[in-house]
Amino acid sequence: MLDEKQALERAELLVSAAIDAGADAADALYSGGASTEISVRLGKLEDAGRSEGEEIGLRLFVGKRSASVSSSALAPELLRDLAERAVAMAKAAPEDPYAGLAPEERLMKEPLPDLDLDDGAAADPDALREAALAAEDAARAVSGVTGSEGGGASVGRSVVALATSTGFGAAYARSSHSLSASVLAGESGARERDYAYRTARHAADLPDPAEIGRKAGERAAARLNPVDMTGGAMPVIFDPRVGGSLIGHLLGAMSGPAAARRATFLLDLMGERLFDSGIDILDDPHRPRGLASKSVDGEGLPTAPSKLVDAGRPTGWLLNVASARQLGLEPNGHATRGVGGSPGVGASNVHMVPGKDSPAALMAGIERGVYLTELIGQGVNAITGDYSRGAGGFLIENGEITRPVREITVAGNLKDMFAAMTPADDLDFTRSLNVPTLRVDGMTVAA
Repeated sequence: MLDEKQALERAELLVSAAIDAGADAADALYSGGASTEISVRLGKLEDAGRSEGEEIGLRLFVGKRSASVSSSALAPELLRDLAERAVAMAKAAPEDPYAGLAPEERLMKEPLPDLDLDDGAAADPDALREAALAAEDAARAVSGVTGSEGGGASVGRSVVALATSTGFGAAYARSSHSLSASVLAGESGARERDYAYRTARHAADLPDPAEIGRKAGERAAARLNPVDMTGGAMPVIFDPRVGGSLIGHLLGAMSGPAAARRATFLLDLMGERLFDSGIDILDDPHRPRGLASKSVDGEGLPTAPSKLVDAGRPTGWLLNVASARQLGLEPNGHATRGVGGSPGVGASNVHMVPGKDSPAALMAGIERGVYLTELIGQGVNAITGDYSRGAGGFLIENGEITRPVREITVAGNLKDMFAAMTPADDLDFTRSLNVPTLRVDGMTVAA
């Protein structure tokens, strides 16, 4: 894997090769990474792995025609051949009136600020093994746990570099550390599985492995002896580890490319009241050590903190250059990019501002409802907002979490669900998309 300086030089070389081959404009993205993973099961080492990979992608334009190619071969002479093939491909492609690089005057001009994304930690397989064992041991020590799918620990580092023919060039590195445990509770024929995990940019921000293990074990044991329930319309409480998916659907609906295709349920609702007026949802790409932090987007535009939802109203589309041109708007730093294909769009570190009531207070008035800890399937229609997913969790009876349930279905429409959503006060920044416990009234639950 190349370091940041080498990665940027290679991306710039590929851009120059594209221009020399006849392209009018080009950008190149280098992505490289290395990781070490250790997994254990039943107190013994099960697997130890080391993976490394790097790839470079080129996007170029000949007039309004474009082509994208990628390669894991980074030798200069091979990159020149790659550029020549890409130019030939572009000349045979149809014209796209919206294609092109970001406007030069909008590109990031300053050096990238330090967001503290790389702790420089080297992989220590022995330390990873001990952490994985500690997580699994703590999980297996929980009463009711009878089997294990293992504990795991990993450390990795990646480098990203972007260069454009309009003068932008930057590179940065990110580290990643993770811990996990997955165990079984109960006896054969009536076993339940659950897990816990945590990922952080810095090893120092991970919890103690035993905390991860205990959480996995307690979650599995709590699922034992599920009961049947009677369906109907009722309040549904989403645990934070599944509630974030609801806001993920919102972010998908706020996609500029989806709006340009008229393929989003928010098409006529941008700027209208969607949530309660007390709800704000923020995007902070500059959060130090954030899992999705970035100073520039995938096209070289500077990023900035923003309100995606302000007093219940979505504030605007997530735009890259192409979708902004299609919609007659300005790009806003939300382009995402892989080594292959055209840029997409996305948010960074997103969170919903917490409410004022505790999760217990949100449940206090519920005579009959469900508390969800698991969602299954992909039953969401991005155009209509219709929502139907398999789920598991617990009954709420007379304001208290009681017996486990599984293999139920929860359904509604995202527009109605957002309007009926109430956040609790327990926001915790452990993911790239963070929400507190969420209550949604009036959903349909089927057993």
